[in-house]
Amino acid sequence: MIAMVLEMEEVVRETVLESGASSEVHTLVRAFKNCFGAAPICLPSPCGRNTIRPPAPFDSAGILESSLSDASENSSGNLDSRDVDFVPVLRSGGWADIGSRSNMEDVYVCLDDFFHNYGLSDGNRPNAFYGVFDGHGGKHAADFASNNLPKFILESNDYPMNVERVISSAFLQTDTAFAEACSLDSDLASGTTALAALVVDGFLIVANAGDCRAVLSRRGVAIEMSSDHKPGCGKEKIRIEALGGFVYDGYLNGQLNVARALGDWHVEGLKDTNGLGPLSAEPELKNMKLTKDDEFLIIACDGIWDVFRSQNAVDFARRKLQEHNDPVICCKELIAEALKRNSCCDNLSVVVVCFQPKAPPRLTVPRFRVNRTVSAQGLKDLQDILDGFGGGDDRDDSDY
Repeated sequence: MIAMVLEMEEVVRETVLESGASSEVHTLVRAFKNCFGAAPICLPSPCGRNTIRPPAPFDSAGILESSLSDASENSSGNLDSRDVDFVPVLRSGGWADIGSRSNMEDVYVCLDDFFHNYGLSDGNRPNAFYGVFDGHGGKHAADFASNNLPKFILESNDYPMNVERVISSAFLQTDTAFAEACSLDSDLASGTTALAALVVDGFLIVANAGDCRAVLSRRGVAIEMSSDHKPGCGKEKIRIEALGGFVYDGYLNGQLNVARALGDWHVEGLKDTNGLGPLSAEPELKNMKLTKDDEFLIIACDGIWDVFRSQNAVDFARRKLQEHNDPVICCKELIAEALKRNSCCDNLSVVVVCFQPKAPPRLTVPRFRVNRTVSAQGLKDLQDILDGFGGGDDRDDSDY
């Protein structure tokens, strides 16, 4: 029995590696593992969301990876030699809906050719900028950030050689510039969360300040490329309290439900000119080397993630892209579904970035042939039954 289990486990592992199947085989793998005593592992995330990781034989292959604790390390890890020269073909779309709000405060940006949009040239190298800016207290901060953050990135002499440092600096530069603008016109007073995703050559770099989220689909498996910066999240709460702030009922200083954002200079006690206030504009960054298995990226405001889990959103978007392969229509459908799920009290905004010219492939669950065997006891019982039937032929004719 043990030998059979080990043999079946090896077949499962090899089949998954060969097929690259992802979310569609999760149920099969989970059932097999539960049956033979190796249940999936549930890991708590820093911000309270649980992450399901498969057992070690699958995890080591990187095929069924469902979380990304350190994307920078993964980007320099073992890569298939065919992925080293992978060049993404970028197609994107975005959509937004006012929801039940009286004002639209969200802004999204899709620049598939980042350099060209600003009158520059960088040959045929992929260079793109995408962003979602979820404003609050007005739209001015979101408008300002969406217009100036890309510009500050391109104006840096270190771009694209030192992308992460440039992006971090651009976030802080945008925040400071908006503070100066607000000092000249108090009507601009507002704030915004900001998530920017850049594709530079074959790398994906995501910078986030706030509760927007970016999720990558790798053959149908959701990989979170950002963390939600909520005041009650462990490390954010520690940082807030160390800088003189407090968290009350999930709100920063009892006023704001995000721990990082641009703007909000008008709110007393959140920021100071030295950048040491409890509300931070410094982004958290993650990067990853894109591979041939990477299909698309979803960037969305918190209103979407209030009703979609990351894997659920990837599954939904993947099915829609398989139907029409249009990122704009996919964004509209994500928002329509979110509205059906009662996420109508907030503005909604989504960007979908495709990395392949074709629609995501349909993945099939591998079928396994199991040889049926009969136990020794079963054979003995069957033989006894057959012998019993056969004995009737030996009866003496004189009995009739």
